[in-house]
Amino acid sequence: MAFSNQSVVKICREWLDTLVVAISVAMAFRAYFYEPFNIPTGSMQPTLWGYHTKAGTAKGAWDVFPLSIAKWLWTGEKTVDYKAPVSGMVRARGRGDGFADVAVGASTKTFKLPTDACGAIVGKYLRAGDTLWKGTIATGDFIFVNRWAWNFRRPRVDDVMIFSTTGIESLPQGTHYIKRMKATPGQTYVLEHPVPGRPEVVTMGEDEYFACGDNFNNSNDSRYWGNVPGRQLRGLGSVVFWPFSGWRIIK
Repeated sequence: MAFSNQSVVKICREWLDTLVVAISVAMAFRAYFYEPFNIPTGSMQPTLWGYHTKAGTAKGAWDVFPLSIAKWLWTGEKTVDYKAPVSGMVRARGRGDGFADVAVGASTKTFKLPTDACGAIVGKYLRAGDTLWKGTIATGDFIFVNRWAWNFRRPRVDDVMIFSTTGIESLPQGTHYIKRMKATPGQTYVLEHPVPGRPEVVTMGEDEYFACGDNFNNSNDSRYWGNVPGRQLRGLGSVVFWPFSGWRIIK
C-alpha cells in the first residue's frame, strides 16, 4: 500500500495536533487541578516521608535485577552496598535536595546518599574496599497537590499546605515547602513546641498563615522565619500516589 507525500504530511499533522492537545490538557490539569510534588526531607514525618535510609540492611532476592526494579516500583526502596574506591577520610557535600555527594579520600567518585545516612560515616577513615555504607534507601513520598480546593473554601487549621518560598526571607528562593497549617488570618496560636529566643505566642495578621512541620525536632518552619503570606499558598496536600505500597489520603 503506497502513501503519497501529501498523505504522509496529513498523517503527521494529525498526530502533531493530537500531541499538542494532550500536552495542553496535561499542563492545564497540573496548573489548575492536581500537581505532583515530591517530599525531599523528613520534616513532615510521620505524615509524609522524605528520602530516608535503613542502615545495615543486606541485599535479598528482591534486590537482584530485574526483581529489584519491581521492588523499587512497589516500595520505592533499593538496597545498596557501597565500597570505598580508595583509602582515605569520608567527606560529604550537601546538595540541597535532602541528599549529599559522599566521597572517600582523593577519589573523584561520589555516592549519592540521603543526608540522614551521612552523620555516622563522615570523617571516618576507610581502606580501599571497606564498606562505605550498606543499607536501604527509601524514596520520599510523591503526592498530588490539590490546586482547586481553596477556591471553594478557606484554608483551615491542620490543612497540609504547600507554599512557594519566593519572597520569604532566609529561605531558599524559587522552591516549595510543605508544612501543616497551625494558624490562619486573625488567629492566635500558642506554640506547642516553641524555639528558644523566639515568640511562644503568635497572632496572624491579614492574609498570614503559620506553618509547622509534624516532625518538630527536624523542621525549618514558621517558628524560625515567620508567617507565610497568603499569596504564596499553592495548594492542599491531597493523596500519596507513589510508592504504590504507601498509597494513602493525606490527613
